[in-house]
Amino acid sequence: MHGPLSEAGELDYSTLEEALESGGLFREIIEQIADGVYILDRERRIVYWNSGAENIAGFSAGEVLGRRCSDNILIHVDERAQPLCLSGCVACLAMETGEVREADAYLHHKAGHRVPIHSRVSPLTSSSGEVVGGIEVFHDNRDQVAARRKIEELERLSLLDQLTGIGNRRFGEAHVTSKLAELETYGWPFGVLFFDIDHFKNVNDTFGHAAGDDVLKMVALTARNAIRAADVVSRWGGEEFAAVIEQVETDTLLEIGDKTRALVQESNIDRDGEQISVTVSVGATMARPGDDPETLMSRADVLMYASKDAGRNKVTLG
Repeated sequence: MHGPLSEAGELDYSTLEEALESGGLFREIIEQIADGVYILDRERRIVYWNSGAENIAGFSAGEVLGRRCSDNILIHVDERAQPLCLSGCVACLAMETGEVREADAYLHHKAGHRVPIHSRVSPLTSSSGEVVGGIEVFHDNRDQVAARRKIEELERLSLLDQLTGIGNRRFGEAHVTSKLAELETYGWPFGVLFFDIDHFKNVNDTFGHAAGDDVLKMVALTARNAIRAADVVSRWGGEEFAAVIEQVETDTLLEIGDKTRALVQESNIDRDGEQISVTVSVGATMARPGDDPETLMSRADVLMYASKDAGRNKVTLG
């Protein structure tokens, strides 16, 4: 054993301090992690604080070691700004129950603002089985919070496709109209990826409509994760989807289109032990001066069918 943790996940030392002092490789590895990592003793004092935690929260190790997170440092609160350090502390629950606990919260940054995080706390036990502390791993949760708020807003405006959880056609059309106005006014370039699931009817006929619904969700979420955070994908109708790619040139649009196609091809769902996978045919086009929503989307649709005619599971740029 060359580090503080045994194969069973137990500490081979009597105290956390001894483990950390002895675990040079352990510390070196954790320092390379982008996520925040800190270790608490049984009294909830911070005994280890990595560089990832410093980057997210702004506090250096020297400012937090030996202190509790409630000592005017992190001061976790929930989304209603209710304090969690005195009640609802996931670290306390993990150490009391001996079970891993997770939570979304907002921590206090050194600069004063609140940062949304997702944290996971695991209890740490000695070789005798005694809980001697906890290790918390947390990461900046801003992208997830923004995505959740976007979904809530789409639901409020009836712009959400209820099955897939992405925007519906009404949302997609409004977004295309907005981007065309920006192109005309500011010259900001954007492109469209229009794609259709190949042989989708076969999925429904072979596995049933419930499986077909799962495939639609799989493709929608894969596409959403394939594009960049500022870009938008919507369900256009049936098994058709449209993605609007902002501030892009032709080469990058083609790259994102092919990335989306490839990721869908390598995704699958399990249905009674059988893996169901599909492909998509993609039409990719840059918006042009003088385009309106109909001409732009019709051109993308024609290019998508060109991909189907060329054998499917392809991207056609035009």
